[in-house]
Amino acid sequence: MRKKLKVILCFSPVGEGMRVRARKFPGIINSTVIDWFHPWPKNALIDVANKFLQETQLESDELREQIAINMAETHGSIDEANIIFRKLERRNNYTTPKSFLELISFYKTLLEDKRGSIDKQIKRYLLGLQILAETKSKVEGLQDELKDKMVQVEAQRNETNELITQVSEENAIA
Repeated sequence: MRKKLKVILCFSPVGEGMRVRARKFPGIINSTVIDWFHPWPKNALIDVANKFLQETQLESDELREQIAINMAETHGSIDEANIIFRKLERRNNYTTPKSFLELISFYKTLLEDKRGSIDKQIKRYLLGLQILAETKSKVEGLQDELKDKMVQVEAQRNETNELITQVSEENAIA
């Protein structure tokens, strides 16, 4: 029975988790075969990105497709940069399927944040425009009142001038 028993353990090579487990349980490393997975093909990355972007509201399916292609190319470029990094620094840096899913999640979060920020700015500008419109109507009302007052002031000025003329004449007589 023991001969047919097989245990499959999956560990991500990223971070200290695998290193700590290997130190605690050396039998895991000594008695196992490590199966290294190859990078995902670009078409698979595009399909995964498309699937996760389906729930995101975008202007068109073309835009969704272009974003998925860009994400796949970005993920692929990181794999190429990891090869250069390994040659220069003699250290490994891994990109896993989880890091690609985190890229998609980060994009969706950032998109929602930016949309919220833009909606907030739109509301702010609309409120500003509403206040400007109210101010304009008040200024127009004040201008109308000013015209009426100017007519009254002109009439009172004429009366005052006539009164001054009468007082000057009476003063001259007196």
